[in-house]
Amino acid sequence: MGKLINRTYSYTFLIPAGIIYFVFFLLPTIMSLFFSMTWWSLTDWKFIGLENFSTFLTEPSLNIGFKNTIIYAIVTCSLKVILGLLLGVFLSSKLKTVGFIRSMVFFPTLLSTVAVGMAFMMMMHPTQGLINLALKTVGIVGPDWLGDSKIALLSVALVDVWKGVGMATVIFIAGIMSIPEDYYEALMIDGGNAFHKFWKIILPLSRPAMNSVIILSFIGGLRSFDLIWSMTKGGPGFSTDLIASIIYKQYQAGFYGLSTAGNVILFLLVSALAFPLYAYLNKKEVDL
Repeated sequence: MGKLINRTYSYTFLIPAGIIYFVFFLLPTIMSLFFSMTWWSLTDWKFIGLENFSTFLTEPSLNIGFKNTIIYAIVTCSLKVILGLLLGVFLSSKLKTVGFIRSMVFFPTLLSTVAVGMAFMMMMHPTQGLINLALKTVGIVGPDWLGDSKIALLSVALVDVWKGVGMATVIFIAGIMSIPEDYYEALMIDGGNAFHKFWKIILPLSRPAMNSVIILSFIGGLRSFDLIWSMTKGGPGFSTDLIASIIYKQYQAGFYGLSTAGNVILFLLVSALAFPLYAYLNKKEVDL
């Protein structure tokens, strides 16, 4: 009887969470799948099957957008992992000003992405921007950060890293701080130095934190839109177009069903890349 009461009691508590999950995730997902197979407006709709998907997949700029999305996700993810780990190690030390430095590193994460994009768009202006004016004072001619198709995507990616590395750093700090002090003491007894401390203890034992940063940063890079749009709107040309910005351009043009199909394709792409990566990282963590 007690087991029955406990089981009913726990299932009852799942109902509010189930309702929230259904209303805010499952229902919109089902509706997106349906409307992706329709021509629709705010007042009317017509079922057209898979036509939207075939049209979106034959979009001339999709190949560029797909390539840019993968490059953008890999670059931002890699830099956030590397810089976040290094900052996490540095900010896990017993510096007197460590609290202030931590808050300064995390501060960009709190800023609006659109506001950051607009600020850096002005700072990266080729002639009047603060960055090139600073370079000019030391005799360096700065590039057209957002107007040169060869470096525009990298420029936006670096801004993304500046804004997001604080969250990665906090995750790494939490992982490093959870390592027992006994390991460090044993290493010191064996004659280990700072490099051994990092390579033999911190790096392998912070693997769960690293896996979290990799997954979150990679998915965020694949889904990125607001920073790109506020800084370049996909330009110059299509050089910084991501899949998300292509979807928005279709929506702006009034092709609502087509943009919905693009969202479904982006969802499938993120799932197809993120789930195998998650499984691989978890396997490595278990092997460790």
